[in-house]
Amino acid sequence: MPHYKDTENKLHWLDDAGHEHFLPAGSVQISDAEAEALRPKPPMPTYVELRAAEYPSIPDQLDTLYHGGYDAWKATIQAVKDKYPKE
Repeated sequence: MPHYKDTENKLHWLDDAGHEHFLPAGSVQISDAEAEALRPKPPMPTYVELRAAEYPSIPDQLDTLYHGGYDAWKATIQAVKDKYPKE
């Protein structure tokens, strides 16, 4: 499927039927590599999001507290904080 960019470097493409009249005026056809470079990239997750995904579940944290005590629980949490420090 051909890709196009408009005068503001925004990416466009034709639908399967090839409706060129939907392209903004001044659009030019570009290569797949150039289209990939123009494609928006997802934002990088923040340290807060990375930590939240890495922390053990609450039941697992409670289990660590019960079986290993406060110091074991604190070490588990600290390992995540060390892996993803504040920015």
